[in-house]
Amino acid sequence: MVTSSTVPRLVIAAPSSGSGKTTVATGLMAAFAERGLAVSPHKAGPDYIDPGYHALATGRPGRNLDAFMCGPELVAPLFAHGAAGCDLAVVEGVMGLYDGAAGRGELASTAQVAKLLRAPVVLVVDASSQSRSVAALVHGFASFDPQVRLGGVILNKVGSDRHEVMLREALEEAGMPVLGVLRRAPQVATPSRHLGLVPVAERRADALASVAALADQVRAGCDLDALLALARSAPALACEPWSPEAAALPHPAPSRNRALPGPGPYGRPLIAVAGGPAFTFSYAEHAELLRAAGADVVTFDPLKDEALPPGTAGLVIGGGFPEVYAPELSENAPLRAAVAAFAAAGGPVAAECAGLLYLARSLDGKPMCGVLDADARMSERLTLGYREAVAVSDSPLAAAGTRLRGHEFHRTLVEPAAGPAPAWGFTHPERRVEGFVQGGVHASYLHTHWAAQPSVASRFAAAAAGFAAAGR
Repeated sequence: MVTSSTVPRLVIAAPSSGSGKTTVATGLMAAFAERGLAVSPHKAGPDYIDPGYHALATGRPGRNLDAFMCGPELVAPLFAHGAAGCDLAVVEGVMGLYDGAAGRGELASTAQVAKLLRAPVVLVVDASSQSRSVAALVHGFASFDPQVRLGGVILNKVGSDRHEVMLREALEEAGMPVLGVLRRAPQVATPSRHLGLVPVAERRADALASVAALADQVRAGCDLDALLALARSAPALACEPWSPEAAALPHPAPSRNRALPGPGPYGRPLIAVAGGPAFTFSYAEHAELLRAAGADVVTFDPLKDEALPPGTAGLVIGGGFPEVYAPELSENAPLRAAVAAFAAAGGPVAAECAGLLYLARSLDGKPMCGVLDADARMSERLTLGYREAVAVSDSPLAAAGTRLRGHEFHRTLVEPAAGPAPAWGFTHPERRVEGFVQGGVHASYLHTHWAAQPSVASRFAAAAAGFAAAGR
């Protein structure tokens, strides 16, 4: 049933990456949460790291809105699902306001997400090297697409009182409200790696302090009342909220002659999901879909836990930065052996990117699980971008011929790049095969969003149920 979402909402955008979107978005989330508002955090694009900081700021799961991987038609429903019952939603954009999937026009851009959500946009401008020219810059962004409603500007990295006056005068001439002014504040800077921040799980205490400092900075420099009023001006959003229960198909019940192992009720297989500092990349909807498909989901830490959770019938090993923790992962020989034994017994395993590296024979010369006849190493080359893919081989994750869209983001190489039964064939932007399917294992570099293809979760839960029912 189509309903109207009236959750007040803002999209935080910028002319380019590095302007301060994450600073402002995270600071706003935390500042409004401190006011007692239930704030729903969202991130445009495939990024896994920023949502971790958003979750710290709000106490709610950070959720992604990716029009390439999930399709434009799912952006509003996924938003309505995540924001249900909240007082305010803040959406952090990706790259520059109008930057999207290469060669695809506005697809997956912050501007497209803002239009799909009918949300006003706040432009964060790095004003460190300009004065009156800021008006020309903002005018261009405001007029480029009349369907994008630019509601105001937050000026970042302002150098002095005099600098602020010149910027405000220029924007007043352009008729653009200034909703905040932030001075340079290196004390709230957060460390970066590759193209993003260091994940929260790797620096939780420091991350909490950073988020608190961001809230202080935004509270002091921004007009929170004006920003909230702008958010409340967003019109009603007519859409049916996405539902994992409606999207997922429950797995077939196993034979009633055998109760399933694990802590869940009868008929619910246990799926273990790798977590901890080495495996931080996960979309909240994946666990929701697995539960809706009839599984119980628990998290374990490959850096600390020496065994898989009792009764594990399915194993999900997502992305992260295992290369940073290769020595510690290698030292946990009991867990590596347990993972290898589970895979050898035919247990269903879904591994993405970091999970692929962990299943390899070695990573930078350090022994890993040895499930795959391949070796991984760090590389100077960054592989980054959206992909269109088709499943080459049948697996517990996808039937051969299944088409979906995903995202690659890594600075490592696996040799060979594909096994005798590859996981995916990429059809755009390049044609190649990639990944490994063997037994119950599906391992690949490709990050996917299961909300776009809920059958993935249902199929995996069914495979876990079958493995558990067989008593293996």
